[in-house]
Amino acid sequence: MLISEGGLDIHNGETIGLCAESHCKFLGPLSFPGSVDAFLRVAHLGSSSVRYELALFDGETGEPAAVGWFVHVFVDAETRRPSEITAQMRALFERLQVA
Repeated sequence: MLISEGGLDIHNGETIGLCAESHCKFLGPLSFPGSVDAFLRVAHLGSSSVRYELALFDGETGEPAAVGWFVHVFVDAETRRPSEITAQMRALFERLQVA
């Protein structure tokens, strides 16, 4: 999404995204070839960072399997100093943001 719609170029762009924090809590098993329902939302949108929250559920039973979060910090590719989230990326995040 960030690459295809947000204009993020991880190889040649001036800004890159780094994982500042991640967490996953196991709640129950999932197994192949079963289906998985995955949900993603933006819980916090700052000037240079975004916190995603995720939940995985068993596609057949609806039982929760895992919940977690991931903090993405956008930085200058050269200096690694925080970089403002672009308007194009911010618009994508706002679509996933929960009030």
